[in-house]
Amino acid sequence: VVVQAGAANSRVAIVDVDGLLLNAPFVGPMSVGENPVAHFKEKLDAAAADGCVKAVVLRVNSPGGGVAACQAMRAELGRFRAATGKPVVACVLDQACGGAYLLATGADTIVAGPASVTGGVGVVLNLFNLRDLMAQFNVIPQTIKAGDKVDLGTSARALTGPEKEILQTMADEFHAQLKADVTAARPALDPREGTTLDGRIFTASQAHARGLIDGIADLDGAIRLAACRAGVDGPPQVVLYRRPNDPAHSIYAVTANVPLQGAGLLPNIPGLDRSKLPTFLSLWQPELAVEKMGGK
Repeated sequence: VVVQAGAANSRVAIVDVDGLLLNAPFVGPMSVGENPVAHFKEKLDAAAADGCVKAVVLRVNSPGGGVAACQAMRAELGRFRAATGKPVVACVLDQACGGAYLLATGADTIVAGPASVTGGVGVVLNLFNLRDLMAQFNVIPQTIKAGDKVDLGTSARALTGPEKEILQTMADEFHAQLKADVTAARPALDPREGTTLDGRIFTASQAHARGLIDGIADLDGAIRLAACRAGVDGPPQVVLYRRPNDPAHSIYAVTANVPLQGAGLLPNIPGLDRSKLPTFLSLWQPELAVEKMGGK
């Protein structure tokens, strides 16, 4: 879909990444959307196949998502760059945190709007002990298991000390992977400083000072930068890749992506309404059910 007029033989493609990033379908009763990983791959394939596309703007507005899903998306972006040689500029809109920031580091250049939030490079595993709540409804687990740790993380009881240690070791390993990938992609970043990759978030100016991003610019600026990097003379035509039933009329158009979480018809009870979320997440999400909000 053409969202900004320009030379048709010199296109800049916007590959939009919005909302919670999970390797899971978001379709079904009371939900809207697709598997973000699969959809992202389709958009990159379309940009690679279009000979008129000279550059790509990765438009990111996401708190992050599953560690594995975000790593897979970043790997796909790396393969796209290696196969096509087309410059990629990542543009952070409202936010690109955790795994979404990791994805942005797969671009040649990262810019962010002056009011953007980014960083949040950490790993979280949200587990809940619902034993007392279940007892109020006379729900009493009767577990039969073979293998002492096979129900590790169950909401039917509290974690033991050794179980916490197992999960903490896994979270630390995933965090180390994220830090290594970000450090390799961002040579201006000083990992010895100790606070840049500890999970905290930053404003665009703070992120720029720490080497997390290359500059401060809005989406129009990112498009101009991508066109310049590709050697495009004059205003390029800007396109978005959409389904036939998903129109786009501006460079900010967003596809609805509402996970299967009850669509707000039931009370928000942490632990009960997060069945579609993965285990280890890299995201900034102070409100545990924020994925229900904003059509994302």
